[in-house]
Amino acid sequence: MVASKEFDNTYKAAEKIAPQAVEPFDKEWGVGISGNTPEPSPFPRINRILKNTAKTTNGFVPPERALLVTEAIKKNPGASQVTKCAEGMANLLRNTPIYIYDDELIVGGLGCEKKGAPVFPEFGLNWVVDEMRDGLMDYSPERTHDYFSFTKEAYEKLESIRDFWNGKTIEDYANSLLTDDELKGSHAGKGVFFADAYMFCGAGHLGLSYERLFKIGYKGIRQMIVDALKDVDKTSPDGLKKYTFLKAELLVNEAATDHIKRYATLAWEKAKSTSDETRKKELIQMHENLLWISENPPRTFWEAIQLVHIANCMIHMECNGHSISYGRFDQYMYPLFKKDIKEGTATREFCQELIENFFIKIWDLNKLRSHVLIKTFGNGGVGGQCLTLGGLDRDGKDATNELTFMGIDAHTHIRIPTPWLAVRMHAGTPWELKVKVANAIRLGTGEPKIFNDDVAIPSMLSSYTDIKDARDYQVVGCVEPDATGKSYGWKDCGHMNMAKVLELAMNNGRCIDCGPQCMRWEKCGAIGERLGLETGSLEDFKTFEEVLNAYDRQMEYWCDRQIAVLNAVDLAHQALKPLPYLSSVMEGCIENGRDITRGGVKYNFSGPQCVGIGTTGDGLSTIKQLVFDEKRVTGKELLDAIRNNWEGYESLYAYVNSDKVHHYGNDDDYADELTKFAMDTWCKHIEKRPNTRGGFYQPGAYSVTVNVAFGLMQWASFEGRKAFEPLSDCMGAVHTRFASHDISGPTAICRSVTKLDHARATNGTLLNWKFSPSSLTGTTGRDSFIALMDEYIQRKGMHSQFSVVNQETLIEAQKHPDEYRDLLIRVAGYSAYFVELSKELQDDIIGRTVLSFD
Repeated sequence: MVASKEFDNTYKAAEKIAPQAVEPFDKEWGVGISGNTPEPSPFPRINRILKNTAKTTNGFVPPERALLVTEAIKKNPGASQVTKCAEGMANLLRNTPIYIYDDELIVGGLGCEKKGAPVFPEFGLNWVVDEMRDGLMDYSPERTHDYFSFTKEAYEKLESIRDFWNGKTIEDYANSLLTDDELKGSHAGKGVFFADAYMFCGAGHLGLSYERLFKIGYKGIRQMIVDALKDVDKTSPDGLKKYTFLKAELLVNEAATDHIKRYATLAWEKAKSTSDETRKKELIQMHENLLWISENPPRTFWEAIQLVHIANCMIHMECNGHSISYGRFDQYMYPLFKKDIKEGTATREFCQELIENFFIKIWDLNKLRSHVLIKTFGNGGVGGQCLTLGGLDRDGKDATNELTFMGIDAHTHIRIPTPWLAVRMHAGTPWELKVKVANAIRLGTGEPKIFNDDVAIPSMLSSYTDIKDARDYQVVGCVEPDATGKSYGWKDCGHMNMAKVLELAMNNGRCIDCGPQCMRWEKCGAIGERLGLETGSLEDFKTFEEVLNAYDRQMEYWCDRQIAVLNAVDLAHQALKPLPYLSSVMEGCIENGRDITRGGVKYNFSGPQCVGIGTTGDGLSTIKQLVFDEKRVTGKELLDAIRNNWEGYESLYAYVNSDKVHHYGNDDDYADELTKFAMDTWCKHIEKRPNTRGGFYQPGAYSVTVNVAFGLMQWASFEGRKAFEPLSDCMGAVHTRFASHDISGPTAICRSVTKLDHARATNGTLLNWKFSPSSLTGTTGRDSFIALMDEYIQRKGMHSQFSVVNQETLIEAQKHPDEYRDLLIRVAGYSAYFVELSKELQDDIIGRTVLSFD
């Protein structure tokens, strides 16, 4: 570090710190306490930031981004689309407001004050302005959490550009490519699948090439672009396209440097104006850090962590993507950490404080979501920014280091929803890391989640060409393995309602509650017609093989339609929303002269997932046992019970929900094998289908919280669920309002879930566990938990995440939210403040089976 001559160049915490509560967490704080500890960080600075600003989740709507991008595009009406996008991004980076706040050591935002959620008219502006006008953006009966304030001026400015964007958005373009038949199962019809997530935002779900950025910096990337421009042959068929793209990259690269220098100037101005000598030292060094990294690769840990944050902020500003992730943080940051410690230019404690400040800066970022979306996605913040720790290195050796532990400590000290922590484990994971992870999980915040290298790496090798890339995977978003800086995977791009597919398969393509007038939708694609494929009826099937065949054919029919919609959305991004800045910090795009949206990187995938695995498996098990094996009821009687929402069939309803019926989640081969069939059928009809970027589709097996949304759209189902209840979540078992179906304890769940083929779900799998705090207390509880995870890893489960909370606490928090504002719990692929979730989501979490080792 070239430090300012005005002060000592040894960097340590600015204030006396309390003893770090690192081990054992349970003795320092307790088990299942989540948000109950005041000022948990050992650093006074961090506790002040947490107290003053960090824990609010409510945001506001700034109009500046939308206006600056629109201004630039209007000035370049005849330019190519990639040039328009580059001009918009450059105008934004050079002119958007920037801020530096008290106490912080790391700067960067989204071109607005913290918690501001910028507007991206490229994806759709009408819904934003309409919600502002109709009172659906700020607090209202329809939006009771994750709400956004706005000024009258902001509303009027956004309204003034509405007409310009009409007909020019991703939504407009995608819909123009599709027929009613292709749309009927999605947002225009009965909710058989979702495929329109990226009509309204960027795909995200990636991590930039930290290796390249740390090696050559923005100046080195700029030189790569200049060299590539010299090599372009404009007489070749795609020469002009490459040239235009590379010029756009050059424009945004220069603007990125200017953006960082603006922060350097602001830090210097603040240093000159403060009378606090300690703060002056910090601001001067921040100025020097920023000035250096605006062009060059980082030389110190402080410079590196600053570069990571601001580089990612600019990705968000360009693409509005979800799950822009931080890669293998402990791997790419470790050389500079080790260097600083060895040279004495920074202490371990100061680096720990920087990590905690970095985590808080991530939580400052925000994203605008509709009042409909937040009912089934309650997180606040931008969402999905995952940071990966531990695991094997590129040569297959364990890569655990000191930063692995410090990253976990940072979360336990601040307990906010970001970043999402993913710890990679394998057969040779050190015992010390297992203990650290177990102790952190026992706090009850839901972090970290655990990934199994022994499954994820072989799974990736079915799609990736280089074993070193597979070993070096990061986790993006909730659970998706990804090659850092080399992959554009369109993870989480769609969801298939398996339970709805089974319903249609058993009722000859009709909804089970089909009638002349749909009670739930103004427009139904099936009025007077079948919604799905004619596959026969359970009333007429003579063998169970006919049931399985009908499900298989119906699934193929709906996968065809879902992929048509996903391809249309993908093409819309290619046509209207190229990403020259993101392309410049990924590997492959400069070399290929092609934008990331058009297949510029090495690996190009599309990753939808299935929802309701347990619901479908138990549905098939119920049909097989009751109709074909026991002949307790006829197919018609079972269909009638469901048509009537089980009313008048109370004894059958109770029987289906009892342990007398084979249920998934109890180490019962009868139900588990049918659940595996349900998931395998989905994978079979998705995997390796070509996408529009020269890659192919990857199936995933997780719902996040879409199981709640699909449940709200679906009538009763075969496994004993009543109308509008949630479907089973992710890889988990069924829990209806009548009863949970997994009643045999955590070991049985482990064995049931691992009978499914996790490696086949190359887009990832997700398993939620919920434990009572008392079951994990003490060394015995901790070691029992570790033993369970060891068995899950040995049995080839890919992923696990945990809630450790008393049922009574959740119920009380639902009744008295003001008393539990800091209660952070595991939801699905993410953690969130419990009281900020919709009631539907809260009920689903409360209803999950509470496990113990008793």
